[in-house]
Amino acid sequence: MHLTPLDIQQMVFRTKFRGYDREEVNRFLEELAQTVEALNRDNAQLRERMAMAEQQVSELKRTETTLTSTLVAAQSLAEDVKRSAQREAELVLKEAEFKAGEILRQARVELTDTQRDLSQLQKQRFLMLERMRATLHTFERMLDVEAAEAYQDSAAMPEEKMEGESSPAR
Repeated sequence: MHLTPLDIQQMVFRTKFRGYDREEVNRFLEELAQTVEALNRDNAQLRERMAMAEQQVSELKRTETTLTSTLVAAQSLAEDVKRSAQREAELVLKEAEFKAGEILRQARVELTDTQRDLSQLQKQRFLMLERMRATLHTFERMLDVEAAEAYQDSAAMPEEKMEGESSPAR
């Protein structure tokens, strides 16, 4: 049975011969009613506070669930971004290695071409020097021949002159 302060205040006891003092019982019942009423108010307030606390706990649990799922999503996203960045870095590195290899291959081709060109130029230089030597040698021989002819002509001329001088006198 659930008693309310009103039940206590309206409670009437039967009186018997030599029963309790009515004023004292009534005072006690009044105090008891006030105490029960205060306890009921406190209980109601506590129930309200408990309901509010339970509501807050429920909201906090929802918030915690949301935060947990957000954290898991953020971690997943961070891992995805990290993996993506790793893949991109690997691709950039491979592309750089490929370009470096291509540049190195082109440099080797250019070096080979340059060495071949240099070798051809050295051969051309050698042939040109040989031709110049041969030409100079030819000019030297021509000069020698010319000098010999001039010497012969000059040696033969005095005889002709002598002969020529005597011819007109004849």
